[in-house]
Amino acid sequence: MSRDRNVLGEPLTPCCHSPKTCFYRDGFCRVGPDDVGVHSVCALVTEEFLAFSKAQGNNWVPPRPE
Repeated sequence: MSRDRNVLGEPLTPCCHSPKTCFYRDGFCRVGPDDVGVHSVCALVTEEFLAFSKAQGNNWVPPRPE
């Protein structure tokens, strides 16, 4: 069992399933010494949040392959 914790100090729960994303491709949003880019954020957001962010100039919707 992983000892990784979320920001509340609780055990991580799976965040992504199909496809499994995040650095380790294990469904958990966790970091380690191999992840020099620190891919540590996983969030479920609403359409309202996405629209607000886009209106502020931060469009999170389109893929960014770079």
